[in-house]
Amino acid sequence: MGFFFRKSLGRGPFRINLSKSGVGFSLGMRGLRIGRSAKGRTYTRASLPGTGIGWQKSGGKSGCLMPLVLTTVTVLTLAAAAVRAVVA
Repeated sequence: MGFFFRKSLGRGPFRINLSKSGVGFSLGMRGLRIGRSAKGRTYTRASLPGTGIGWQKSGGKSGCLMPLVLTTVTVLTLAAAAVRAVVA
């Protein structure tokens, strides 16, 4: 059995994530978060809070978060259009 350690410290939309691997950070709000893991990988997470349904895209160790931001905006736009179509 492996042991793990993880702790998050947050202030507003910014979060610092402490783990056995090191220190990571993320920026976002409930249901949407973009960040860099302790191992240097970028990621984007989007979810429907309270449902357990979500989406995650992990990038490489590139220095730029912009491709993940654009992908996230596209996914959220498509999801919002689908919800509007179902509701209407």
